[in-house]
Amino acid sequence: MLALGVDLAIMGKRELFFWPLGPLLRWLGAFPVNRRNSVGLIEQVTSRFATRERFWLALAPEGTRRRVEQWKTGFWRIARAAEVPVLCAYFHYPDKVIGLGQVFLPSDDMEADMLALREYYAPFVGKHRGTL
Repeated sequence: MLALGVDLAIMGKRELFFWPLGPLLRWLGAFPVNRRNSVGLIEQVTSRFATRERFWLALAPEGTRRRVEQWKTGFWRIARAAEVPVLCAYFHYPDKVIGLGQVFLPSDDMEADMLALREYYAPFVGKHRGTL
């Protein structure tokens, strides 16, 4: 974020934004979202795209820090609703490499898009697991 000079936003569950952590998180570019209302979540995030000239949102397709068997589709739905591309970033732990990859434009076919993204990420391995 600092190296690229990018104004990056990170969404976090609203329960994290208590004093004194809340102001620090906001200063770092995080903003709270209500995850209990999944329908409203996409609107909460897409409204940020509409109100800012430049807006970069970072999130993980797992939607959590724990191991999952299937990616959540919220990032695809947000990109589709906001009509913005997805910039694929990766962490490849064996070689200690962090990088920016392809720019992906969501189509009308979410299943095909998710399959293409999973194929793109297949070679990358995290510290404790690879791509599922």
